[in-house]
Amino acid sequence: MFMIDVVTVKPVDGHILELGFEDGLVAEVDMDRVIDRYDGVFAPLRDASYFNQVRVDRELGTIVWPNGADICPDVLYSYASGKPIIVNGERVLN
Repeated sequence: MFMIDVVTVKPVDGHILELGFEDGLVAEVDMDRVIDRYDGVFAPLRDASYFNQVRVDRELGTIVWPNGADICPDVLYSYASGKPIIVNGERVLN
């Protein structure tokens, strides 16, 4: 686990976000790779104007949308950095 918070977010194009992390890493992440299906709590994110309402929740250390949808900051950091998430010695993401 990385335990590195997201500190900035900026919509770029489509479902791509520029994310800044507290360790200084800044990277673009294609959320289509992160979110398998835009259904359930993620369904409103199909609409570009809603998707672009993303913001950083400093208390959670990650990005959120008005309906409460959020993404684990470790998952975002893994996609942004290319580093895998390893739990109990096993790769679980990336």
